[in-house]
Amino acid sequence: MMNESWALPFNDPWSTPFAESLLSQLDVQAGLSLLDVACGGAGIPAFYLAEQIGPSGRVLGIDLSPGQIARARARKGKALPWLTFACMDVRALPPDFPSFDRITGNLSFMFFRPKRFEALQNLIAHLKPGGQIVLTFPSLGTFDSLWQRIDREMADRQLVRERRALADYIAERPSAQEVKEWLEALRMENIVVQEDPLEIPTGSGPAFLYHPLLRGGFLEDAYECFEDPVLANEVMTTVSNDIDSFLPLFALRCTLSAWKAQG
Repeated sequence: MMNESWALPFNDPWSTPFAESLLSQLDVQAGLSLLDVACGGAGIPAFYLAEQIGPSGRVLGIDLSPGQIARARARKGKALPWLTFACMDVRALPPDFPSFDRITGNLSFMFFRPKRFEALQNLIAHLKPGGQIVLTFPSLGTFDSLWQRIDREMADRQLVRERRALADYIAERPSAQEVKEWLEALRMENIVVQEDPLEIPTGSGPAFLYHPLLRGGFLEDAYECFEDPVLANEVMTTVSNDIDSFLPLFALRCTLSAWKAQG
């Protein structure tokens, strides 16, 4: 029976739904070698996958943040000795980095920027022939209604530079079709790229501005479009008091799955 501490947490409304999408596509078997990229301190779903793979296999979770790796190691303790964690940048893996039967990454693709195709290509280079890669990420279209509302506010205030920065940020997010084309260009097989909407409920004002699923990443990107933090706060406060204009708020859960040719 699975240790409940390794199961996907029920109280994580962001990482767990994406991880469930990942697991629905992943072919996981006992004895495999698996790399989980941008694993984070909670290790969702690295711990779950290590439990499935068992002691005859090996799982390596990597993350750019030393703090996240320290948290993951503390959570693991002496359990699951075939699961290890290392502080590494997925965009700059060393030449002698090993190859794996499976490569996964939950909510990882967003951290590959700005050269996402090159990072994906580098990852696949460490996938064994016949191996599978499965990544999840919020794709182009995520929170479109919010970005449109922020853009209208910027336009009303004639904020040309800020609107351009926001447009550049939105355009950087890959679409499902773009990712599929990348996988085809890399000659991957049995490609599946699917999107599932995930609604994010929120209140107005501070409940929106400090929403735990928004402020840690997406809203910070909006704030970074401004050089003047006072102006940024003014614009975002106005937007936060007008949530009826952009609700419901949807993230697009995108899951890519592909297999490397046998040779």
